[in-house]
Amino acid sequence: MAPQLIMSSTPSSLPLITNQSSPLTLSEALGRCSTVRQKIYTYLLDPEIEDNKHQQIDGWISFLIIINLFALVVERIPAIFQAHEQFFHVFDVFSVIVFTIEYLTRLYLAPEDQEFKNRRFTRAAYVFSPFAVIDFLAVAPFYFQAFLPIDLRVLRFLRLLRMLKLFRVLIPAYQEFMALNAKRTFRQKMYSVVFPSEYGGAIHEMFDRLIAWWVVISVIAVVIESVESIHYLLSTQFIIIDSIAVGLFSIEYFLKLYSCVEDPIFKKWFSGRVKHSLRFASIIDFLAIIPFFLELFLHHLFDLRFLRVFRLMRLLKITKQNNSTAVLKRVFTRETPILAASLFIMMLMVVLAASLAYLMEHDSQPDKYENIPASIYWAVITLSSVGYGDLTPLTTVGRVMTILMAVIGVGIFAIPSALLASSFADELYADKNNLSIALYQRLKMGFSINLQDEFVLNEGKRLNLSPEQLKGIIDKVQYEFKISEDLIPQPLLEIADNTDQALEHFVKKLSRIRQLGILVQHEPTETMQKLANLLTPSEAELWKLIQGSPQFLKT
Repeated sequence: MAPQLIMSSTPSSLPLITNQSSPLTLSEALGRCSTVRQKIYTYLLDPEIEDNKHQQIDGWISFLIIINLFALVVERIPAIFQAHEQFFHVFDVFSVIVFTIEYLTRLYLAPEDQEFKNRRFTRAAYVFSPFAVIDFLAVAPFYFQAFLPIDLRVLRFLRLLRMLKLFRVLIPAYQEFMALNAKRTFRQKMYSVVFPSEYGGAIHEMFDRLIAWWVVISVIAVVIESVESIHYLLSTQFIIIDSIAVGLFSIEYFLKLYSCVEDPIFKKWFSGRVKHSLRFASIIDFLAIIPFFLELFLHHLFDLRFLRVFRLMRLLKITKQNNSTAVLKRVFTRETPILAASLFIMMLMVVLAASLAYLMEHDSQPDKYENIPASIYWAVITLSSVGYGDLTPLTTVGRVMTILMAVIGVGIFAIPSALLASSFADELYADKNNLSIALYQRLKMGFSINLQDEFVLNEGKRLNLSPEQLKGIIDKVQYEFKISEDLIPQPLLEIADNTDQALEHFVKKLSRIRQLGILVQHEPTETMQKLANLLTPSEAELWKLIQGSPQFLKT
């Protein structure tokens, strides 16, 4: 939505902010509904309402479709399917019930949909629409088997039709992406897909989610693959999952390398790409795929099975999509001097404790406290209050020293943790405060702010704020802005030095007094009398003049 600047007719230097073009909120839209069907459609499916359940429903339906796909793959493993056949049947029935309810709900609410409400036969128009046909095909095979002798293998294949339901989300996102990127080059479009930009839209968010999900899936597969009994049953499936994951990560890596020159920082076609590939985020992307290719092409020369462990580094790819790691980096950078001092004290205590332990326990346990470096292990686990028990002092002096070291260690080792926790909270508060300041400045410049504003959405995503938290910040900023419109944080003597500024200040204040007078006219007589008693005769005369003479401000 393009921000709107609407100039004020009042004698103020700041423009008034109006949100007439903003989408209706759920409570406002429900207030305009006259029938139960309209209220249900508004609450569940209306895409024009910013805070209804439309996006949540699409998200959960998409998630259920993907789980169905994985269930279909796992069912092809006899050892698993035969042991849990009842569970797979129950899950299939549950999925069909959910998809059926969705289909019937959309059929019932079709007369409220903008696409069909003007048709002569609205529900018939919906039934034969592409999305409705896809929804029907997703559940039809399950019901057909009750009347037709369908082979189970054919039924499993027909269940793949449920994947077509994803087009309900993909097609609108693709149409939005093409509209945003009209007349842009192919490389610019690819840049919008893999990098955050104003042209990415929902497609960029979906691509990020796809990569994140495959990171989680591939890491889980690597962990489970280490269990020999499971690896024996699912060895082929693990290879397929890893291949798909590497394929997706490779596409992402090379698309970023190809399109990064659209960023002014990397605009040179060769040196820009080299610079981009040396960034920490690009190195993570590279490490996520290189073990697969090294093992694939060099396995006949070297035993590279140890490289499979490095596939777990794919988890670092998720950190790029989460602002928490960036906040933590800033915290470490800001608190480096204090952390360094704490680390120095900790190391000093460890060396001192290890030296004393060596002196006290070496004679009684020469095999365990062989030297000071060997005693450092005991010092660390004692000061950190871990205490595995594999090294314990036998002498009385050694035990007393252990008690003292354990008590001291609680405080010494807790300092960095408490410091980081406090600094992390401060940094998050500072981010939210900076967002409030930025929104306030946008209001001062005449831009409207709401939950559909691209700037607000991007900042909310960057700070991991929920829609409710964002709305709270917006409401607070708008309220503070309305209050501060009439307050000039400047001494009166400075205002008086500038004739134009003094006149503007006077007119603005007088205008507000006039508005107040009009509002008070509607108050009860008792309130008016109380107010009159608080004024001097000259002030009361001026007050009556302001209330009763519309021409006063013009004279």
